[in-house]
Amino acid sequence: MLALITPTARLYASWGEAYDEWPADAQQDGAVLRLAPEGGPGRPDAFAARVERLRGQGDATAPVAPGRVHVTHLWIVDGDTCLGAAELRHSLDDFLLDAGGHIGYSVRPSARRRGVASRAPGELLRRASDAGVDRVLVTCDEDDPGSARTIERNGGVLEDVRTTASGTKRRYWITPPPVTPALPVMGPGGIASNELRRWGRAQGFAVPDRGRLPSELLRAWERATEEAGERAE
Repeated sequence: MLALITPTARLYASWGEAYDEWPADAQQDGAVLRLAPEGGPGRPDAFAARVERLRGQGDATAPVAPGRVHVTHLWIVDGDTCLGAAELRHSLDDFLLDAGGHIGYSVRPSARRRGVASRAPGELLRRASDAGVDRVLVTCDEDDPGSARTIERNGGVLEDVRTTASGTKRRYWITPPPVTPALPVMGPGGIASNELRRWGRAQGFAVPDRGRLPSELLRAWERATEEAGERAE
């Protein structure tokens, strides 16, 4: 089953197999090959160190190197098979505003034409709000109609087509969906009322900041909890 996961050193072998499918001069968006100047996965311990650096680049509380921005890195996988890589840039410098955008992703050659590329943008957009990005710039090459269609299916509104340092780019803006609070669960001390209030407001209920919770909200939570349990069985 396709998923986007946080980079992990346990996929050392599969990452190397994916790397070997690419031409030596290929652009692999999201793969951050600049962290592997020697090429390939390298030794397992070096690969594990690079994975930790990838994970750390999304930490908004940590400083970034000059000329860099905070980036959330994800790997596109099917089980333990690495199919590609994706990244969400938390802000834009001059180059990213002109050509690169907030989102980058790539799929290994053997995994193309399987719908893998269409999965990445939607998942990255859902994570954009968590990273504080309220408008997402997504770009693609002018001669890549498949990527343009994927962006447009995800709500992309074309701003312009321009010549950049990376070629002629179609530049789209997307407003990511709002973050939906997770369904509150019953804990040892009951349900946290503040979590239930947030969840209820996201479902469209008029929920007061204090006092008793509306009975219709409690019934909706009970139904949602039952349905979640049925889906998990």
